[in-house]
Amino acid sequence: MIYEQKIQAELFNWEQKMFKQPGFLEKTSKTIGSRINQLIPPKVHNIITTTIRSIVRTALFGAEYTPSRPVQHTLKLESADQEAQELFALYQKIAVAEGAGTGAGGIMLSMVDFPALIGIKMKFLFELAHVYGYDTKHFSERVFILKVFQMTFAGSESRAMLLDSIKNWHIEKERWHSDADYSRNMNWEKFQIEYRDAIDFRKMLQMVPGIGAVAGAWANYTILEDLREFAMNAYRLRRLREL
Repeated sequence: MIYEQKIQAELFNWEQKMFKQPGFLEKTSKTIGSRINQLIPPKVHNIITTTIRSIVRTALFGAEYTPSRPVQHTLKLESADQEAQELFALYQKIAVAEGAGTGAGGIMLSMVDFPALIGIKMKFLFELAHVYGYDTKHFSERVFILKVFQMTFAGSESRAMLLDSIKNWHIEKERWHSDADYSRNMNWEKFQIEYRDAIDFRKMLQMVPGIGAVAGAWANYTILEDLREFAMNAYRLRRLREL
């Protein structure tokens, strides 16, 4: 249990860091992002919302992201963490290559990068679930993946509620045996705004002529790193509770 105790301490520090007050750079980037968002026509925002809704619905109700990787029911937490890091390294390379390629192509290709990056993140999360021993054929596990995705890119208020949901997933998952009206009650507008605001400053640099490729690679690298941190810790919380 020595490894589990070490992870417990890491999780405590992670939660403290998660809710600390934003620093100067974070506040500045959010302010810049908000001002630029005001200049973007509503039609473009609607396209972004529709794109997110389509990809997330596919993740919830389709089979596109279901991995061929077997569900690792017998891996100890330490071994699962090691395999998760290896999986992350692979997907981060894919995301970096994709960001560099679309960033080099200017604004038009950067728009292509938006749905492509979400798809990469979803595939990573589905495979990660199997690494930690959770079968994504179950609808409740897909809802859990969506909550992890939301928590990574949410504001502090939403993040606190999502973290509480994840900590008590052994109770909440009983609500999600079927897809009854989950999608219908989803606040898609809020979902896309929080996601967009979380990545805006990094992705805006991708559209700057001359530095698009480098900025695109850096943006996708850091965005995937954020997702890895939140996703691994969410599954660690579940595994430790089950112990």
